[in-house]
Amino acid sequence: MAFFDEFQKLWVLIISCLLFQYVSAFYLPGSFPHKYGVGDQLSVKVNSLTSVETEIPYGYYTMPFCKPSEGVKDSAENLGELLMGDRIENSPYRFKMYVNQSDIFLCTSNPLSADEFKIFKERIDQVYQVNLNLDNLPAIRYLNRDGFFLRWTGYPIGTKVQDNYYIFNHLKFNVLVHKHEKTNVAGVIGAGDGAELITTNDEPTTDLKGYMVVGFEVVPCSFQHNSKLLKDLTNYSTYPSPIKCDPAAVAMPVKEGQPLTFSYEVSFLDSNIKWPSRWDAYLKMEGSKVHWFSILNSLMVITFLAGIVLIIFLRTIRRDLARYEELDKEAQLNEELSGWKLVVGDVFRPPDASEFLCVLVADGCRIMGMAIATIFFAALGFMSPASRGALLTGMLFFYMFLGILAGYIAVWLFKTMKYGDSSGWFSVSWRVACFFPGIAFIILTILNFLLWGSHSTGAIPFSTYIVLLLLWFCVSVPLTLIGGFLGTRSWHIEYPTRTNQIPREIPGQRLPSWLLVLGAGTLPFGTLFIELFFILSSIWLGRVYYVFGFLLIVLILVVVVCAEVSVVLTYMHLCVEDWRWWWKSFFASGSVAFYIFMYSINYMVFDLKSLSGPISAILYMGYSLLMAIAVMLATGAIGFLSSLVFVHRLFSSVKID
Repeated sequence: MAFFDEFQKLWVLIISCLLFQYVSAFYLPGSFPHKYGVGDQLSVKVNSLTSVETEIPYGYYTMPFCKPSEGVKDSAENLGELLMGDRIENSPYRFKMYVNQSDIFLCTSNPLSADEFKIFKERIDQVYQVNLNLDNLPAIRYLNRDGFFLRWTGYPIGTKVQDNYYIFNHLKFNVLVHKHEKTNVAGVIGAGDGAELITTNDEPTTDLKGYMVVGFEVVPCSFQHNSKLLKDLTNYSTYPSPIKCDPAAVAMPVKEGQPLTFSYEVSFLDSNIKWPSRWDAYLKMEGSKVHWFSILNSLMVITFLAGIVLIIFLRTIRRDLARYEELDKEAQLNEELSGWKLVVGDVFRPPDASEFLCVLVADGCRIMGMAIATIFFAALGFMSPASRGALLTGMLFFYMFLGILAGYIAVWLFKTMKYGDSSGWFSVSWRVACFFPGIAFIILTILNFLLWGSHSTGAIPFSTYIVLLLLWFCVSVPLTLIGGFLGTRSWHIEYPTRTNQIPREIPGQRLPSWLLVLGAGTLPFGTLFIELFFILSSIWLGRVYYVFGFLLIVLILVVVVCAEVSVVLTYMHLCVEDWRWWWKSFFASGSVAFYIFMYSINYMVFDLKSLSGPISAILYMGYSLLMAIAVMLATGAIGFLSSLVFVHRLFSSVKID
């Protein structure tokens, strides 16, 4: 049953995306305003427990917290949430709009067993955070310490003072609300916490009175309840004596064999924050000036350097072409000619493992197309942080349907290398459909076994595994095969020269050519490493990444630099009479993945110093390896196709005898 629910949610998302393009103005799913009347019920939801010291999330109800009377219900809205390890569930906390409540008794747990006490100590030592959501807004906590104003999303389970453990068992909620204002933006019913349509007509209406949630703050406290006063209390009744919430003091110890009592209070505060600006508190990034300056500096330096390389390159090519045009006699040609024109009979010789190269280039084009499409729509606001999991869902969506492009490019390139012969296209298309998804599936399965063994919510549920496999073999594979079939009907590049039967001997070089190829990746890496820091911080430190406009600019710049670096390296190899440029052009730009992987290790050592446990380290390295492979394929494909076009144009521009 869970499988059909996941499959239904996926297709609802796809259909919704198709319908949204016909709406002139709308709010995105999960981010449209929800109006509440005074006294309306507000439901707080819980997410997975997370920690920056370990990358293993756990379900909220794996701890002996209070449970809702109606039972625990899953509230995940899309496939991306499940893949990210989010487990959105209902909670026992209940508010009424604009109704302040204080000293609300929630429940008393059973006496802690030895295992539960051990889990509490481990979670507190590893600084696990409780994550709550109200109206799709995460709970945020503010603290003024040593003159610095700090903020976090969520609150810690407890704290350790000397050798004793204390739990934050009383929560003080502040809900910021703003009076509903009439808007001219049409709303749509979507998959958010609310479910109501906000119209755009200008006629006065009487049902627009109400409030919208624009902020959700939490203050955790540790309070020792009087056991004598708890005997006659029921859930949601008022505690007989006032509860003083002091965040700086701890009073409720966690002890084996002792129960835990939970309570809360809620206050509603009027705020000048308007609904479209309610995410500003979460999107404020420390060091924003450094971020802007670094991105602009990198953009200017790389653009200037790429321009200089391009100018020098064009001048060199023109000089060579002019010199070769003057050599019109065969004797003179044999005596004076040297460089790239000598390899005219071998430059288009098919490389070793040509089918595998076609597969890598096609998969790289698919990944690059997915990245550009996803970041473009994210920069337009279609995948805002308010829509949990939307970014990952969009990536899967684009990757699947770009299978047509991957199959087409693979067969087209294979047909070009085989001088127009497209026999064997089905095998090439099948390899494209299975190569990178197979690598990702193997890595994720290994990591998933580790998460399953840790009973973590980061593990992909079995039903979601089935959905992913169905999407792979029922959507992605057929589309890739269709693209391959279309590739057999397309044109192919015709080489301007004939290939000799016997390969030309390559002169010896002072330095290995692969050393130059590996060093070529430093230039693309210099373009993106600053943005890479913010991306890794978003993934592993829980910071919200939202500057997709900058990311789109950096991505375009990386594409340009990869193309130029690969073309320059290819020309240098041809000048020393090395005609084996095919694979080297791929790895010249694809070698940036090596530096990204090394930077990921550096980030783990110096920025994730508190990362504890071998499982967390394996998870980090596994995901970093998968990211590096994807980057290698994408950048390598750009470099190879650029070099292919360059070599074809170069040898087509000079008259060959």
